[in-house]
Amino acid sequence: MGQSNMYNLCKQHQGKMVCITEKCGRKHVGRITNVDQKMVYIQPRGGFGGYGFGYWGGGGFGYGIALGAIAGIALAGAFFW
Repeated sequence: MGQSNMYNLCKQHQGKMVCITEKCGRKHVGRITNVDQKMVYIQPRGGFGGYGFGYWGGGGFGYGIALGAIAGIALAGAFFW
């Protein structure tokens, strides 16, 4: 999936709980707080913590994941909690 397609997919899921899988296999579960042309920002489930680096900007609370590093994205259901 191209970066522009991943951008559109992340924008469609903004504000929702998702599971993002990176191409390296690392998984991130949280709420998408913002998306820009290069990054998607998520607030980890259960508050701040988890993977990645903290980020206080980009229009929301969370940390960034490069769109080009994302292999897949799925809505997080009750089974993640």
